[in-house]
Amino acid sequence: MKNIFLSFLLLLTPALCVAQEDASQVFDLIDLNYPGLEKVKDYYNQGESEQALASLLDYYRGRKGINHPDIDLNNITVSNKERKMADEALEHKFFVHNGYQPSFFYGDDIDWTYWPVEDNELRWQLHRTKWWQPMGKVYQVTQDETYAKEWAFQYLDWIKKNPLLKTSNAYEGEDVSAGIPADLQNVRFAWRPLEVSHRLQDQTIQFLLFKDSPSFTPEFLAQFLLNYYKHAEHILHNYSKSGNHLLFEAQRIIYAGAFFPEMKQAKTWRASGIDILNREIKTQVYPDGMQFELDPHYHLASINIFAKAIRVADANGFRAEFGQHYLSTVESMIEWVINCHFPDYTNPMFSDAKQDTKADMLNNYNEWLKIFPDNEALQYMASDRKEGKAPSHLSKAFLSSGFYVFRNGWGEEATQMVLKAGPPAFWHSQPDNGTFELYMNGRNFFPDSGSYVYAGNEEVNKQRAWFKQTRVHNTLTLNRENMTKCDSKNLLWDQPSQNVERLVYENPSYEGLTHRRSVFFVDQTFFVIVDEAMGDAQGDVAIHYNFCEGNFKFDPSHNIVMSGSSDRHDLVMQVFSPSQMQVKKEEGWVSYGYRQKTERDSYAFNVEKKSSDTVRYITVIYPITNNSKAPKLKAHFKTVAANEMAVQVKVGKKSYTLGYQFN
Repeated sequence: MKNIFLSFLLLLTPALCVAQEDASQVFDLIDLNYPGLEKVKDYYNQGESEQALASLLDYYRGRKGINHPDIDLNNITVSNKERKMADEALEHKFFVHNGYQPSFFYGDDIDWTYWPVEDNELRWQLHRTKWWQPMGKVYQVTQDETYAKEWAFQYLDWIKKNPLLKTSNAYEGEDVSAGIPADLQNVRFAWRPLEVSHRLQDQTIQFLLFKDSPSFTPEFLAQFLLNYYKHAEHILHNYSKSGNHLLFEAQRIIYAGAFFPEMKQAKTWRASGIDILNREIKTQVYPDGMQFELDPHYHLASINIFAKAIRVADANGFRAEFGQHYLSTVESMIEWVINCHFPDYTNPMFSDAKQDTKADMLNNYNEWLKIFPDNEALQYMASDRKEGKAPSHLSKAFLSSGFYVFRNGWGEEATQMVLKAGPPAFWHSQPDNGTFELYMNGRNFFPDSGSYVYAGNEEVNKQRAWFKQTRVHNTLTLNRENMTKCDSKNLLWDQPSQNVERLVYENPSYEGLTHRRSVFFVDQTFFVIVDEAMGDAQGDVAIHYNFCEGNFKFDPSHNIVMSGSSDRHDLVMQVFSPSQMQVKKEEGWVSYGYRQKTERDSYAFNVEKKSSDTVRYITVIYPITNNSKAPKLKAHFKTVAANEMAVQVKVGKKSYTLGYQFN
């Protein structure tokens, strides 16, 4: 019987995928010599399987010494959103995704294959069953058995209707529907290792929330443990190849091994996850602390993956299995966040990033502080600047990953620019090298366009493609096409004088055209950006500027864009070029969250490149508090050569000479 069941777990035949297994098979998976299972073992050896199961449930209900870092059963609170999720779940209206509200109805007889909008995320995240945990929290607070009974029903219904059939699909990639039979297509959604790992982790909490319920019977315990074992073994034999998916899966299988140490495979699970994280933190994190997908959202997720592994290790006494390099790397990843997030605690939305809230980030900082309590900069951020110390530096370059930060302070009214110009990345990164976000006077004036959606049918992919294109980022294009190469090289990062900070990089953006961008932060007040399009390529060269939503005024006769807010925290931007330039107002959108978008002003400053001569622009961005008193701006090139450039910029009556010279 044991061999048959293990074959079932390893997916050697779909014929064995049935709704429920023989409950006694659970004893093939458990080490009956584990301390505390003496009664269970005695009953089992006497052939009294039902009594053994009842004793096993008694053991779990009274178990001590296994600690869960993510929940405190003595201090459970339920938010309004969680209560709504739990109550709707009783009606089979499942909260699957923030971007799809109100929640869809999945039928009185639950249809786990229902796909109301062919967005892959909607189908994948259905199988993360994220409403089950709120049901458990409501049950704990109210002791209303309705929630526990319905959860147990849905749990078994999911097992019955989502069998793990054998499939040649490796569970990765974004296009999971084309030409695949419906049953195998469902396997690819329900059993993708990322979703399996999500369920694996969440079920450790659901177990704690529901195990004392009358609906959590000994028979249900057997089905729970059999299903849980199958989940962990599926991950063990089907890890994703790389990236954040692999990190999630490894961290969550550590949870499986730590939370169910009675299982025979627990040590294998835990060791496997720890080995992967110890290895991948060296592979996936650049020396400057940035995760190699170059996406702030997935960078943050990766920190939390690595940190959660440390916290479960701390809670259960095995931190020593993570080396010092692991800990110092996590701390450097946190330092990237401290430097690159804005004074209002929001993040740059480069690539597929969404915008985090201040509340979310304060929570993150406080969780990280539990691991690194002596980090004064972390204390400063976690306390909303009330404790600890701000970093001693202001501006900072992350040279290996290609992120550059200009700032004049650490307070809420600080000016801060973050620019992205790094090496090639992966699926979540976008063709946007050179793009930047600029926070001035309490407002992010140039937020990145975001991503809006991920992948799905033709219409969903079309929506994603719009937000991904190069021209909706604050950088340079040739013929409005997407960059063909993102592999920027830093040429200069320094502070040649007290009042100027400089960045110069170049990117081989198109065949025959290199984009060199120089950024000057002057008097810790305003920015001058010089763009040079160099090479033999010809066509329409444009620099694009995409503003935040709000009231902007455009003066086409002088190439000036000026914000006009009600709180007098504004800016003026003017673009200059020695070539004949045209300006086009373009379609503009910004997406701060999944399937959320807001219209905004976007402008393209175009020059027709007709030869191998370099096309050049100067952009001046200056903060103002009164539109009627905006200073007059002037700028022109003084020197241009292959390795030398100088511009003269005049703000009001004050003149600045800015440039670079390479040997």
